[in-house]
Amino acid sequence: MTVLVINSGSSSIKYQLFKGALALAGGVVERIGEPKSRFVHRLFQNRQTIDEAVFEQPISDHGEGMSQVFTALVESGCLQHKADLLGIGHRVVHGGEAFKEPTLINDQVLAKIAEIIPLAPLHNPANLKGIQVALEIYPDVPQVAVFDTAFHQTLPPSIFHYPLPHSWYKTHHIRRYGFHGTSHHYISKQAAAYLKQPLETLNLITLHLGNGASATAIKAGKSIDTSMGMTPLEGLMMGTRCGDIDPSLPLYLTQVLGKSPEDLNSLLNRESGLKGICGANDMRQVHALAKAGDPLASLAIEMYCYRIKKYIGAYYAVLGRLDVLIFTGGIGENDAMIRNSVCAELAHLGIVIDHKKNQTASHDIFAIQGEAGAVTVLVIPTDEELEIAQQTLDLIQNQKCLGAYS
Repeated sequence: MTVLVINSGSSSIKYQLFKGALALAGGVVERIGEPKSRFVHRLFQNRQTIDEAVFEQPISDHGEGMSQVFTALVESGCLQHKADLLGIGHRVVHGGEAFKEPTLINDQVLAKIAEIIPLAPLHNPANLKGIQVALEIYPDVPQVAVFDTAFHQTLPPSIFHYPLPHSWYKTHHIRRYGFHGTSHHYISKQAAAYLKQPLETLNLITLHLGNGASATAIKAGKSIDTSMGMTPLEGLMMGTRCGDIDPSLPLYLTQVLGKSPEDLNSLLNRESGLKGICGANDMRQVHALAKAGDPLASLAIEMYCYRIKKYIGAYYAVLGRLDVLIFTGGIGENDAMIRNSVCAELAHLGIVIDHKKNQTASHDIFAIQGEAGAVTVLVIPTDEELEIAQQTLDLIQNQKCLGAYS
């Protein structure tokens, strides 16, 4: 039942090893291809790090990095040999319209992921590289691709289409895809289990608030709307991404300031959001600046919370009935002030939080709604790696039952 989860970046490899739902080990290989690469390997117990080893030495490529990961897993006693691995699950950012669920990797799947690269040029090539290296090192281990966009493939056409020439969709696949799907799916299932109700009976709004941020409306277990679009830039205000803006602004910046497409891409993705308003993208630092009297930091927090609140109202209208509002992600799980500001003045929608409950610090699910609230408000730690491991395990076991693997 041991599954290795891999998230491969352009110069990094993040990984976690699971035995069932239990995380045994994990870590990251950073700065691959640079003179001073860094490899951190951690052992876990009850989701807490109990041992950490750090190595700084040159790692020439992803193949060498993956070999060192396997060596560390063996030497730390987590694996005896490659045969201990039931499967490997890979995070892939973009699945386009081709992939609506976890998929066993073969040559055809690899070719399709490569074909989708124009939709995610910064992420899919790195994800693909990690898959190819893992296939070389573990050729006999079943490997599964889990796509960030897959959960949102249930969006209706009236929601995923942009009001642009329809031929652009047919020819260039221009549409809304949504992201953070693995996280939204995971926490929705966690909420249903916590409330002891079938997910199919619940309407939820899920808020994944980290440096990247997105909101999703979930009806009867299916995503029916989400804030991110064709790229992760659309939607909520984020750490360094602008979120929703007037679509004419890039044209204006090109004409008036002479900005190139590359300049605009960097500006909107890496220099905007919280960072663009107050110079800091880490919400903890933004809070510190606001507490010290920085008016722009206070403005950034107000803007951030207002835009989330606006999406809650829109999705409430779409759902018709809201049973559960969920906060997750680094900010959503840990920032009581943001949760309070987002939910303030939403009593007319049945959203009322208990300020004492909201101050809870926990690694587990906890409820923060007040007695007067009709909507359950939950804080749920996300675990995308565990969700990938579970989806990988389920798919491989189903395939074994069907005789695809001996």
